[in-house]
Amino acid sequence: MKEKRLYTTQLAAGSAVIDETRMLLDLWQPGMKTADLLQKALDSGTITNVTARRLRNLIMECYAPRYLVNKDFPAIVLKQLVHSIPSNVFNQMLFLFTARANLILSDFVKMVYWPKYCAGHDTLSNDDANNFITRANQEGRTVTQWSESTISRNSGYLTSCCADFGLLETGRKQKRQIKSFRIEKMVILFLIYDLHLSGLGDNAVISHPDWELFGIEKEDLREEMKRLSLKGFFMIQTAGDVTRIEWKYQSWEELINVIPEC
Repeated sequence: MKEKRLYTTQLAAGSAVIDETRMLLDLWQPGMKTADLLQKALDSGTITNVTARRLRNLIMECYAPRYLVNKDFPAIVLKQLVHSIPSNVFNQMLFLFTARANLILSDFVKMVYWPKYCAGHDTLSNDDANNFITRANQEGRTVTQWSESTISRNSGYLTSCCADFGLLETGRKQKRQIKSFRIEKMVILFLIYDLHLSGLGDNAVISHPDWELFGIEKEDLREEMKRLSLKGFFMIQTAGDVTRIEWKYQSWEELINVIPEC
């Protein structure tokens, strides 16, 4: 039986930390251990205005759980893309892996952000996040029973993280404007192949819950995939709810150089 995942406070270690992640990707080399990365970051002085303890937390609680998931993946792929694709595209990729590593963020986006977005709400507040976490706490979805202060702090981290990734307006605010957030075509291509290369079948790729992070419906995804197929990234055939894909690339080594051409 698969172990049930619970909400943690790990997001509090760094939230989105987009700029720091870019710097760490530049410093990191395939095969490098986290302790070696920490030492290299300290020696380089690249990430300024942070203590050694803070830097260690960024690497151990943010960088490693998000980007060193399966041996060196996805860091090894992101490192090759960081300077070759637009920043908004790259940030959406970081959002994907941050949400995968932090279930509380993933569920908040799927269960609170997108329902409000689709219902036409203009704003999303820390109170919305607080209510979401309070319910989760009461239902036993947190690793321990969180205090009111812990719930309050993590409510702020949720909304600020969403703001950093472009779902909400930025700034230190209790209530934020909901921004128009649409998945980029390069990210669609990236995620399609990420799911395929992880061993999923064609229909499982289409139905994967990761697409819910970007608010894209299955039919809209199929239409986007048809457009990508016209560029030769793969061939797609659909009949009702059944999808068949002929994959052109069988590894990241083959795919990595064509993603910027999407």
